[in-house]
Amino acid sequence: MEKTYRGFQDWETPSRQREYTEPTELLAEDGRVLAAGWARRNVFDYDRTRVKHRLRRKEWDFYQISNGELMLQISFANISLGGYASAVLVDLKAGKTLVSDMAPYLAQSDKYALPPKGDVPNDVDFRVGKAVFRAHTEETKRTLFYENGKVRAGIEMDILPGLENITTVLPFKGCPDRYFMTTKQNCMPCAGYIASDAGRWDFAKEDSFCILDWGRVCTPYSLVWYWGNGSWRFTGEDGAERLFGFEITWGIGDESNATETCVFVDGKAHKFGAVDVEVFPKPDKYMQPWHFLSEDGRFDMTMVPFYDHHSDLNIGVMRMHSHQVHGLWSGTVTLEDGQVLRFEDKYAFCEYVENRW
Repeated sequence: MEKTYRGFQDWETPSRQREYTEPTELLAEDGRVLAAGWARRNVFDYDRTRVKHRLRRKEWDFYQISNGELMLQISFANISLGGYASAVLVDLKAGKTLVSDMAPYLAQSDKYALPPKGDVPNDVDFRVGKAVFRAHTEETKRTLFYENGKVRAGIEMDILPGLENITTVLPFKGCPDRYFMTTKQNCMPCAGYIASDAGRWDFAKEDSFCILDWGRVCTPYSLVWYWGNGSWRFTGEDGAERLFGFEITWGIGDESNATETCVFVDGKAHKFGAVDVEVFPKPDKYMQPWHFLSEDGRFDMTMVPFYDHHSDLNIGVMRMHSHQVHGLWSGTVTLEDGQVLRFEDKYAFCEYVENRW
């Protein structure tokens, strides 16, 4: 697999950031991608019946909740050939998986069709075998529920009034009917629990945040990507408590119309350009500091890792090889109005993934 970083001194022409603000059809009737760019909310109208390559259609709702010590992942995925509901709890400081539960299914992709948008009021309520997965989204809160046998989890998260996100549509060069559309929604304080035979673990809104990774894609067989994300509180110049979040993703698709890079302050998105990492982490540098810099210099952060949540699902023709590295982030972020925010030792993560499916 070739390395996928640009090099700080090798930026091409500044990336274009085409923003969509009005409802826009995503796909033509023949499956061609009609829109490529980004939005502060999901304005792209997705019709799953227009996806030409049904076996390449993948849909997921993925929630990652963390307080910097514990990380809970609750997700539901529909990958056409099948899918799953799952709940995973990891002790980040001990480097240990405490709970790992999955309820897979085969076929039935239409039975388990997820909503066409993830950032508006909606309901997901599926039973996969004995497992139950529910997600209820209102304007100002979202609740999750997962149960399968002796594993049970419930989470409630706050959604700030007018909370913006970053939704991107990235096509693939030479493949007019392939695309990667995701919504990343940050800055959601959350509380809840997960319980199993091994014990019960709780999350509190004072120190826990959820990131929603919502995806509706039709991709080539092989992909490589970076994904970094974090949310935390900070004290503003006036002494008031404020919310900050960031989203950086690159390596997926054609970024000539947008990059999946954004910071959020009090729920408002501040767009910036393409990001890269100074040192390619593969194969043995995952636990060394990662220095991130955007092409416009507005995002300049270094992550000092403390845990590599490494997984490698390999069943021949299908593989998902991931290094999700968790650490403490320090550096500067420049907002659209020129204000510079400085942070030190804030918890967040970045992952490097090689994917075949």
